[in-house]
Amino acid sequence: MVMAKRRLSDLRKAQMQAGYIFVLPSILLYAAFVLAPVIITIILSFTYYDISFGADWVGFENYVRFLTEPRSLEIFWNTLRFAFLAVSFNVAVGLILALALNRAMPKFLLYFFRLAFFLPVIISAAFVAVVWSYFYSVDFGVINYYLGQIGLPQVPWLSSSKVAMTSIVIMDVWKNTGFFMIILIAALQGVPRPIMDAASMDGASAWRRFSRITLPFISPVLFFCIVFASIGALQVFESIMILTGGGPGDSTRSLSIYLVDEAFGSFELGYAAAVSVIMMILVLIITIIQIIGSRRWVRE
Repeated sequence: MVMAKRRLSDLRKAQMQAGYIFVLPSILLYAAFVLAPVIITIILSFTYYDISFGADWVGFENYVRFLTEPRSLEIFWNTLRFAFLAVSFNVAVGLILALALNRAMPKFLLYFFRLAFFLPVIISAAFVAVVWSYFYSVDFGVINYYLGQIGLPQVPWLSSSKVAMTSIVIMDVWKNTGFFMIILIAALQGVPRPIMDAASMDGASAWRRFSRITLPFISPVLFFCIVFASIGALQVFESIMILTGGGPGDSTRSLSIYLVDEAFGSFELGYAAAVSVIMMILVLIITIIQIIGSRRWVRE
C-alpha cells in the first residue's frame, strides 16, 4: 500500500515536471515579448529620453503634460468619440444583419449574403482604407458622383473637420460589422427553438420575443462583441492614418497616431511611453466599466 502511494506520488511529480517543461517555452516567450516591453514602457514613461544622452527621471511630468495640453486632450476625446460610434454601429448593424440572415431561405442566398458581409473582414485594413479614399474623393469619388446625379451638393468627406470622423466610422463599420454578424448568427442559432415557438403560440409579438427571449440568451455573446470592438476601436491606427493622417488639423487624430508621431516624429520616447500607458489604462478602465455594467443585463 505504501509502495503504491509512493509510486503514485512519483508519477504525479513526473507529470507535473513534464507539464512545466512543456509550458516553459510559452512562459519565456510571453515574458520576453509581452511582460518585459510593458515593464520597460512603464519605466520609460517616467523619464525624458534623449537618443544621444539617455534617460533622465522626470516623475509624473509626462502624464501632467498629457492631461494639461489642449491638443492631447482633444486627441483623447477624438479617440473616445470614434470608439463610441464605431462600437455602437458595428455591434448594432452586426446584430441587425444576424437577425435578418438567421431565417429560412435558400442555402445559396444564405451563403452568398454571409460571404458578402464577411468578406471585408478578411481584407487588409490598409487596402480597404486606400480604396475608400478614392470613394471619398471630392472630384472623382463615386459617392460624390452619385450625390451629384440626384442633385445633392458634393461633400468634402475627408477634408472637413465636421465630416471626416463620420467618414472614418462609415468605413470602419463597412469593414468590421461582418465579423460581429457571424458571431451573433452563431449565438442566435443557440436560442432554444421550443421556447420561441411556445412564445409565438401564446401570442407574443416579434419585439417581445426578441427582448424577453432572444436578447437574454445572446447577451453573453453580445457583451463579448462590445468588449472586443471597444478594445480594437481604442487602438485604431491604419484607417485614420491612410484616410486623413489625423487631419484636418487634429480632428481625427487618435491616441495611436499621436503616440507614433511623438515617438518617431518628435523622438520624445518618454512622453510617447506615457501616452501608451494612458491608452492601456483607458482600455482597462472601459473594460472594467463594461464588466460591472454587464451584471445588470448579461444572462449567466
